[in-house]
Amino acid sequence: MSEHRACRALDQSRSSQRYRPLTDEEEKRLIAEMLALVGKHPRYGYRRMWALLRRAGWRVNRKRIYRLWVQEGLKVPQKQRKRRRLGHSENSCVRRKAEHKDHVWTWDFIHDRTTNGRPLKWLSIVDEYTRECLALEVDRSITAEKVIDVLVELFRIRGVPQHIRSDNGPEFIAKAIRRWLSLAGVETLYVAPGSPWENGYAESFHSRLRDELTNREEFTNLAEARHMADAWRLEYNHRRPHSSLGYQTPAEFAAGCAAAASAPAAPALQQRRHSRDFRDLPLFVTQPILS
Repeated sequence: MSEHRACRALDQSRSSQRYRPLTDEEEKRLIAEMLALVGKHPRYGYRRMWALLRRAGWRVNRKRIYRLWVQEGLKVPQKQRKRRRLGHSENSCVRRKAEHKDHVWTWDFIHDRTTNGRPLKWLSIVDEYTRECLALEVDRSITAEKVIDVLVELFRIRGVPQHIRSDNGPEFIAKAIRRWLSLAGVETLYVAPGSPWENGYAESFHSRLRDELTNREEFTNLAEARHMADAWRLEYNHRRPHSSLGYQTPAEFAAGCAAAASAPAAPALQQRRHSRDFRDLPLFVTQPILS
């Protein structure tokens, strides 16, 4: 049946059937900016895209962004998630939750390779309460001595946390690190063996790191990997809205956190004397660190 006969039978104007809504200039600019952000952050969903647009000054609600997201055919592929069960360790992130800034840090390693097949080892340290990435170190190999060097620098700048949570990897259970942390007054929280979900904040952070950096980029050499790790850490801390923080960035959330009154004073660190067998551990004095 022709359009003319159909409209005549329904007593409807033919012009109404041929009407195409016009997109105003503001919406065109909004779509253009949204697509530019999608090109920069292809693993972000529409909710985080809405948060970025709001931070850029756009007064739009989430439903409108979702409509435009669907209209432009955008979609983040869903990752297949494994079934997880609650662990039995008393040191899990569920049973021993962080209560304030610098209460519990978590650390872990992931591995990657440069284009020539040589290994890259990544060490991340995250504050579980503020979600800040405190350190993201990349090297061909990272020994226990290198880990202690990273912690010394962090303790000088930020202060000493009350707890550090980790799995039972050889770098974390090394006698040198356990003895060093004990002298620093830091309690180690080792999760149950074979239970990575008990160290959930580290696993979640590494999921974001792989999704947004290591799976997207090819690193030609170590220097390039280090440069991109520093850039991504700054992006993560200062510009990436975090859904668990009400779409604030970790740096914004940390700035609004009041220091816990019950937090103990952090001991200062003297210069650590380097020793191959770690017999010379750092000495501590009683003055607090200025963070």
